Amino acid sequence: MSKKDAAKKGIGFLKEFKDFISKGNVIDLAVGVIIGGAFSGIVTNLVTNIITPVITLITGKVAFTDLFVVLGSDAEYATLAAAQEAGASTLNYGLFIQAVIDFIITAFVIFLLVKGINKVRNVGKKEEAPVEEAPTTKVCPFCKSEINIEATRCPNCTSEVE
Repeated sequence: MSKKDAAKKGIGFLKEFKDFISKGNVIDLAVGVIIGGAFSGIVTNLVTNIITPVITLITGKVAFTDLFVVLGSDAEYATLAAAQEAGASTLNYGLFIQAVIDFIITAFVIFLLVKGINKVRNVGKKEEAPVEEAPTTKVCPFCKSEINIEATRCPNCTSEVE
């Protein structure tokens, strides 16, 4: 490949990237990620400062963040911070439980937001009346059986029908 061909290929690649990045969907996605990050901070704050203390009160003052197991040692520590300060290797299952609670609350709040947005979107829309399909059958006036709408003679009683 010559230098000229390589330069053309590089310019084509940059043009393709520019076209990709300037599409509306990519910009919408970027805005969504930024808002999602900010929203995540709000939910984390809600869970950490409001919901977790209530759960701690309900569960007899057990804080999820202090639920851990010390690995490879018989030493006992009152808090996770104390264990980490001592350099102990810990399995922090309480932090995992906290992350699961954060996720569930985030998912629930997003569900409520999407549901609310869809409801607002549908407020201005009128419900369309169901469209009735044209009939495909008719009743024979002589034998009262159902026949094709295009039939000129009843297949059951052989009478002529309109």
